[in-house]
Order: sequence, then C-alpha cells, then structure tokens
Amino acid sequence: MKISFPVRIYLIALILRLIPILATRGLGIGLDDMFQYDMLARSLASGNGFRWYAQDDLKLLEPYVDFDLSSAQDYDPQYGLYTSFRAPLYPAFLSLVYTLSGLDFSRFFWARLAQAIFLGAPLAPLTYLLARQIFSSKNDAQSGADKTARFAAWLVAAYPMLLVYPLGLGTENLFFILLLASFYFLLHSIETPSATHLLLAGSLLALTALTRSVILPFAGLAIFYLFFLHGRRALLTGLAFVVIVSPWVARNSLLHGKLTGIETSMGYNLYLGYHPDGNGSFTFGPSLDLLTIMNDAERDEAGTQQAYEFIREDPGRFVPLLLNRLSFFFGLEKRVLIYFYSNNILGYIPSPWLLLISITLLLPFVFLSVFAVLGFAATESPPRRFLIGLLLWTYILPHVLILAEDRFHLALIPFLAVFAAHAVTLLREHKLRMQVGRGLGFAMVIVLLLLFNWGWELVRDADKIAALLGPGGNTLHFPY
Repeated sequence: MKISFPVRIYLIALILRLIPILATRGLGIGLDDMFQYDMLARSLASGNGFRWYAQDDLKLLEPYVDFDLSSAQDYDPQYGLYTSFRAPLYPAFLSLVYTLSGLDFSRFFWARLAQAIFLGAPLAPLTYLLARQIFSSKNDAQSGADKTARFAAWLVAAYPMLLVYPLGLGTENLFFILLLASFYFLLHSIETPSATHLLLAGSLLALTALTRSVILPFAGLAIFYLFFLHGRRALLTGLAFVVIVSPWVARNSLLHGKLTGIETSMGYNLYLGYHPDGNGSFTFGPSLDLLTIMNDAERDEAGTQQAYEFIREDPGRFVPLLLNRLSFFFGLEKRVLIYFYSNNILGYIPSPWLLLISITLLLPFVFLSVFAVLGFAATESPPRRFLIGLLLWTYILPHVLILAEDRFHLALIPFLAVFAAHAVTLLREHKLRMQVGRGLGFAMVIVLLLLFNWGWELVRDADKIAALLGPGGNTLHFPY
C-alpha cells in the first residue's frame, strides 16, 4: 500500500523530533515561563482552576523573588492565586497531558512527547497543504506546485530549531500549529467561502488568540478582509471567533471587576521593552521587578504606567528601540543555545563541535529568509499575497512596538519555507528572475538589510561568542 506524502513527511518529522526527546528523557525545566505554565497545568489537572503560586511553589522561588502577597485578593496558600496573566489554552493542553500521565517528574517527558506527536510533527504536512493551496493556480502548477510544496514540507520537517522546540514547555509549541491551521482555512475561505471553511477559520483564529493574544490584530483584520470580499457571509467567521473567545474574556473581567482581555501581560512586556537598562528585548534583571506584584491587574497597570514614564523621560530612545526590536526579531537563533550551553545544561562541548552545532542551528534561518523574500516577490496571486503580507505586518509590528526576541520569528518559519521553496523551484527552472520582475530591486534591498543585520549581530556579540567557544564556555552562566 502506497503511503501518501503528507503521512510520510509527518512520520519523518516525528522521528526527527523524537530523537532529542528520547535523548533527554531525564531533563527537567529551567526557564520562568516553563515554571509558570507547569504551575497552571498542575492546578488545572488537579481540578483547582487556573491558579498559580501556591505556597509550595513560592518556596521554590523565595531565593530569587520576594513576592508581595498584600495586594493579592483571596490568596489560598494551598491552591494559589487565580490569574489572568497568561493565555489559557497552552496550560489547558499541558493539563490534559498531566491528567493522563500523572504529576510526578515523568510528566515533563510525556508533555514533550505529546508536543512532538500532536503539535510539532504536524507542521510539516500542514505546510505541504498550505503550499499546495497558495500555488494551486494553473500558472504556478506548471512551475511545479507539488515540488514546491514537498520541498517546503521537508524544510519544516528538518528545521533544527523546530526539532528541539518540543523540549521546551512553551506556548509557542501550540501557537505554531494553530496559526498555520488558521491561515490555511482563511485561504480556503477567501477562495471557497463555504460555511464550513468560514467557521473553521474563525474557530481556529480564536484558539490561536487564546494561546497568544499577539495574533489579535491579524485576526481582526483578516475577518474584516473576508467581510470585504464576501459580505455578510463572512460574519460566520467573526461569530465563531467571538463565541469562543468571549467566555475567557468574561472570566477575566469578572476576576478583576473591569473589562479585561485574554491575558494581562501587556504592561509587564512594555515595562521590559522600554526599561532604561534594557535594549528592547528580554532583560533578566528588570524582568524580576514586577513579578513581586501578585495582583495581575495592578501589575499590568503599573507596567504600562512605568513604560509611559520611561518614554516620556527619554523620548530619544523610542526609535532606536524600535530598530533594535526589529533587529532582534529577525536575529539569528542563538539565544537559547547560548543560555543552555553557558549554564552547563548541555555539558562541555569542544570548540569545533560547538561551532558546527551553532552553524547547523543558525544557517537555516538565513537560507529561508533570503529565498523567502525572492519567493514572495515571485508570487502572483493578489489575495494570497495580501493575506500573507497582512500576517507579516500585524505579527511583526506588535513585537517591534513592545518586546522582541529571535524566537518570536519561529511562528513564521512554515510561511518562509513555503516561499523559499517556491524561489528554489523557480531558480532550478531558470524562471526566478522572470517571475520576480520589477520586484527584484525591492527584494534585494530587503535581503541586503537582513545580511547587514546578521553581520552586525555577530560583530556586536563577538566577545560573548569568543568566550563561549573557550575552554570554560559552559560555565559562564549567561542570563537568558
């Protein structure tokens, strides 16, 4: 029996993701985000609701943070505090795994296994389906739409950072697949606006927003675009979105006694993004300042007010910080490697091997980005180009205005893979220059800016990189 390509690429992607998971079966968790998601998931799995920082958890963090419980209403030492700081869907996913696996140390392994099976590996076949959908016109079919789709799926299946991402208990694992699925059904809704497609697009957009609310600008504008194209029929998408998101918004609003969104982390992120000791990205020292405030609404308000004060006191930093964040967003994917290696989590790695690992991790993003720019310029379908452009602008802009890290661009990797594969297919058929046409000049400007950004990043971090490659690089203990 012949196995279809989507099934084959799923199985290959799964095997590749299982290798690091099986090799690190005894690995715990290390970052604050992971600890918070684990707390929330344990509380949900235990039937105690969306709570965190019970007394036992606070004791683990006492050496690092002095929590202020005076502003926390209805704090229960046994069960913790109801919170709205994090979006709910990823902790709910973890809680489902914990319910089945139990709450002992092995829960981390089972969570990683579930992430590989249900969230990581499916990215590859879904990328294949998306590429087929984007390049399904007759002109593109003659250029090898299926070849493009298969190559894009392979790029995602073997992308190094996506192979190891299921090791982390991070919301991005769920966000990647939901965003990709949302976009897939949005494309279907543009071209075949059936009730099923419209409802699926709205439902998946809502679930994506309940995973990371940064996608809300894209969701709103995408729904408006569908309404512009198809009129009242597109109200089904908006209705599905509102019906799914509203209960959680109502829950948070009741919790704080005022209208509250999906999560209350905006003020915290603004505080970090504009802090005088920061550079527009996550900075460890200031990241602890507001964590002591246990009331989420008060923390959100305090962070927003402080960020406004930072801007007012030094308005000249505003534009440089925007440029910094844009640079960080498109930065090389080395931050996680630096943190884990310098804190001796991976042990000592001889310099030649460490350099080889670094190149293996960093070069794929360079390849994808450069070819994706050319592939996007060579894509002719206006509605598809518009929707892709809308996603890029509305996803990148909030990070540029608030806070940015290189890991945030990972959500775009499947989309970059689609257009990079398109460019490579056209290049092999000697049609790339003809297809890009007048857009070549603009595309080359973007490519040069990206190359400059990566070169500047390596120069900027040269001392840190040299220290890491030295004999004691694994014991430098660089903060995240």
